[in-house]
Amino acid sequence: MRRSSRYAAVVVGTLMCAAGATAALLHQNRDLDEGITSVALQGKVHARVILPDGYDDLPHTRFPVVYFLHGLPATAASYRGNAWLEDAMAQLGPAILVLPQGARTGDSDSEYLNWGAGRNWETYVAREVPRYIDAHFRTIRSRTGRAIVGLSAGGYGATIVGLHNPATFSVIESWSGYFHPTDPSGTRALPRGPAASAHTFVEDLRRRSTFFAFYVGRGDRRFLAENVQLDRELSAGRVRHVFEVYRGAHETPLWQAHAVPWLRLALANLAKPTR
Repeated sequence: MRRSSRYAAVVVGTLMCAAGATAALLHQNRDLDEGITSVALQGKVHARVILPDGYDDLPHTRFPVVYFLHGLPATAASYRGNAWLEDAMAQLGPAILVLPQGARTGDSDSEYLNWGAGRNWETYVAREVPRYIDAHFRTIRSRTGRAIVGLSAGGYGATIVGLHNPATFSVIESWSGYFHPTDPSGTRALPRGPAASAHTFVEDLRRRSTFFAFYVGRGDRRFLAENVQLDRELSAGRVRHVFEVYRGAHETPLWQAHAVPWLRLALANLAKPTR
């Protein structure tokens, strides 16, 4: 593993479960499927919401939220997958996990960008979903209480949505993602202009209090080089960040193996549950 870190993140022990009994209880998290009427997508879409154990027993407590974007191409049901994320969150401190729907069955790859009427996925993820979650659940309703994380195309989505919306998200993590929009094969860049490329935002990141971490497998033939390049650009610009290369390829076993420490670092940089 190679680690390049320029962010003074402190991983506090209080994010871990205090005892084995508490860890066992956390596996009883409430798993909800929320229907959201979206103007940006001109229809009803869904988000999976996983509440921490004890949520109902702490009626005056507000929780940080991790928004997690799945990979693409996908179907309308893909947001329901990744059950291992719930297991990972159960081992960490209390937080709400939200998995928004990021595709419609039969639709073209959205890349979590805005494409016009009925296909404005970024607006849905960055504005409509947090607004709905804040209105229906006890969240910390500020950027300090929100992280946006994603894997593969969701890693690109988390990065670009987070960079475009710094007032909404204070933590960005990309798991085996990339930093400019691509076609579904991941081999051809889409001509969406500088605003769709994370490489454009190096100077902006230097000025912001945003925690940015990105991870990739050493055997990820499509995206390793671009991750290394962004690390070099951020380092040259003296931008605080975390970048790690792990043994593995572009594959679920890599994400499953490291989900707990990656999510722990995201939570360590969010506001703690508060009354």
